[in-house]
Amino acid sequence: MAPDAAGKGVLLKVDPIAEAFRAEVKDGLAALRHRTPTLIGILATNASPSRFYADFTRKQCEGLGVRFILKEVGSAVKQNEGEEARSDGDGVEEVIIEANEDDNVDGIMVYYPIFGGQQDHYLQQIVSPLKDVEGLHSKFHYNLYHNIRFITPASLASTIPSSKVTQPIIDDIPPPGTVKSIIPCTPLGVVKCLEYIGVYNNILTYGDRAYGKTVTVINRSEVVGRPLAALLANDGARVFSADIDSIQEYTKRPRFSNPTSARQYLPHHTSHLCTLSLKECLAISDVVISAVPSASYKVKTEWLKEGCICVNVAADKNFEKDVRDKASIYIPAVGKVTILMLLRNLLRLSHYNDVSAPSGSEDIIPAQ
Repeated sequence: MAPDAAGKGVLLKVDPIAEAFRAEVKDGLAALRHRTPTLIGILATNASPSRFYADFTRKQCEGLGVRFILKEVGSAVKQNEGEEARSDGDGVEEVIIEANEDDNVDGIMVYYPIFGGQQDHYLQQIVSPLKDVEGLHSKFHYNLYHNIRFITPASLASTIPSSKVTQPIIDDIPPPGTVKSIIPCTPLGVVKCLEYIGVYNNILTYGDRAYGKTVTVINRSEVVGRPLAALLANDGARVFSADIDSIQEYTKRPRFSNPTSARQYLPHHTSHLCTLSLKECLAISDVVISAVPSASYKVKTEWLKEGCICVNVAADKNFEKDVRDKASIYIPAVGKVTILMLLRNLLRLSHYNDVSAPSGSEDIIPAQ
């Protein structure tokens, strides 16, 4: 693609990116011999975005041959005349537990927000790690933040493991006896988009292919913003994580290095309070990603670095209409890639369930 005649940056729809992963999911489904995997969606509010996402999930599953069952509880249930109104989230915990215990269910996704804040976080921990296609369980966040890329399947049924090094990692192929940890589907979808457009340099060492890039991620939620910033930093980028009350810098480069020693980096990213303003961060950022759940929030085009890449993750567009006057590439939405990351997680968890044992090694493999 090339900029249009007016000299604007490229408007990149994610369809070609999604298509490659759609083919991967189709191949994975075709290779299954025991049964078609089943995904349970749990809708516990009448919020329009959640309903839209549930319908979108159904269509994607039906198109690929995945069995999808939507469980409606709380205010999502259609109220008959004379019935008492149901509240948001009524019965959601019970439905999650039921799905955890159902051997015919391979994956569970819950349409958040329901209660918001800590109560939603609590629900995310109820979902079994062996069925958490969204990758929101603390076990997966622990692995992500500590740059633990490969695990033993049995570890998903046990307590959070310690960071025991068993062997160095040189590529993305799991060592014998291990599998890939599940990564939250929206952050992973964004990374796949960045890989597609060349932000990641495949000439560089695996685990450091975003080295040399400066990225600003706006929003530090535990669902999208913080995991995404950590993923990018663990892959070598310098990341500014901006939220409403502060800006943090994520990097796995030591803050103070010995100029006479070989270039080194830490096993996983560390975070430091940043004294730069958002305007100053954007002025030096090669990539800007915004995931603010507000229709009124806009990233100022005038603050952007000339030729940067901008990615909108929010349901509402977080960038001004003239963003392509500065951005070389603008990706307005990533949802089509996100849902395929979720279905890819479903296939992986179905496999992990098949090979996992009730008890076993706690060994994990951190990236080196």
